[in-house]
Amino acid sequence: MNAKQITTYAIGGKAIVEEHILSVTSEADEPKHLESNVINLYPDLTFQEIEGFGGALTDTVGYLYSKMNETDKKQFLEDHFGKDGQHYRFIRMHMDSCDYSLEEYQAVADPIADPELTTFSIERDRTYMIPLLKDAMAMTVEPFSVLLSPWSPPKQWKTPPARPKNDASVYGAGFDLSAFTPEIDYDTPSRCHGGSLKKEYYRSWALYLAKYVQAYLDEGIPVTMMTLQNETIAATNWDSCVWSAKEQKAFLKDHLYPVFKEAGLTDTVGLYIWDHNKERVVEFAREMIDDETAGMIEGIAFHWYSGDHFESLDMARTLFPDKKLMGSECCALHPPGKTSPFAALSGMNGPSIAEVEYEDAAAYGHDIIGDLNNGMNRWIDWNLCVDKNGGPRHVSSGFGAPVCANEDGTYRILLTYHYIGHFSRFLLPGAKRIGHSRCDDKAELTAAKNPDGSLAVVLLNRGQADVSCAIRMNGQIIRITLPSKTISTICIA
Repeated sequence: MNAKQITTYAIGGKAIVEEHILSVTSEADEPKHLESNVINLYPDLTFQEIEGFGGALTDTVGYLYSKMNETDKKQFLEDHFGKDGQHYRFIRMHMDSCDYSLEEYQAVADPIADPELTTFSIERDRTYMIPLLKDAMAMTVEPFSVLLSPWSPPKQWKTPPARPKNDASVYGAGFDLSAFTPEIDYDTPSRCHGGSLKKEYYRSWALYLAKYVQAYLDEGIPVTMMTLQNETIAATNWDSCVWSAKEQKAFLKDHLYPVFKEAGLTDTVGLYIWDHNKERVVEFAREMIDDETAGMIEGIAFHWYSGDHFESLDMARTLFPDKKLMGSECCALHPPGKTSPFAALSGMNGPSIAEVEYEDAAAYGHDIIGDLNNGMNRWIDWNLCVDKNGGPRHVSSGFGAPVCANEDGTYRILLTYHYIGHFSRFLLPGAKRIGHSRCDDKAELTAAKNPDGSLAVVLLNRGQADVSCAIRMNGQIIRITLPSKTISTICIA
């Protein structure tokens, strides 16, 4: 058995990656009974399949990519899709505009005037998103799979925004949209600020979505997944639409699935419900999934903005063992290197850029480990890159990403990118999570067996002190040290 350790840490805001060979000894040769500071691995006890990792290719990302020179474009693709990059195989894309679009747009400008959708066109997607996607498809070393998600139906089919009942809690404590939300017109339907799809347009919306998926397939784009709605209960100041579980279930059962079946899409595109924060995964899934709808739903998608709620995933896995669990979005809720979503507007700064970027990276590591240990199959990050202000986008403020595009068309890789790589580069598609136990909470970890039989153990030390311990497996011992504030992968073959 051979073992090596790859460790990522940061000095002065720069990521440092070190690799060294580990010694493997027999437990029988230990001078005394080994029982303290031990991590146990059980490669014969396997759990869910880990299908792969990815990120979102939005209008914003496509625009920033278009501003790069040919050398940087090639490197950007290599960093994410090449053999020495992140090995991303899942890409999420929005249907019509989302908050990370440069402007609001719809594939049919006025569906009331054009109820047959004869003017339907994805030409706007061909401006920035599809060119980048096709470049990525030509580069990737993994089979590609695209997730499409709608943020809002055409505004003409919606009710006006409701006066808010959900608030900043949608994006976690301390995040207050009101500080930069313009005055809302509660009398006029809009793509933004929520509102709901009118029931008389349920079938029209189902036909619209089917037309959108088919248009992408006709482009040669491997669409294999669609969520029913991004952030199902969020009335955000950007493109959004609010659904109750009862409404969405009726839409799925009576309209969307029959339309997709008639269009021949049900064997190609798996449908995912929820696509919102983990704290309500169980409730929404239990309301949506029954004997009639179970065969219509491939899986449950979720975001991270309301906290860990790893137990919710474990319960969903127990309740619905045949459904895939997919992390479909996460990001830092501030622009790169800032501490607040308003910092880009106010110039406000707090801790150093290096400190902020470390906390973001550690949060990613913590969340991915917790999600995997509780049954997650697929993981998709939000934007592949944003600019220094967390944009550009058609609404104010902005959020983070693992890559920051510079004004001159170059880009900077943040520490988060390297932390994600400890999962996406070493937990290979088709890996199975394996059993493990740990002696304490000083190091968080997940472990998997790859299709070739090799093992990958990802360990996160968020503490201020180094951690030394021994990995024990099948009567053999590997001693490791995890430096403070680092992430490591132990590769065992």
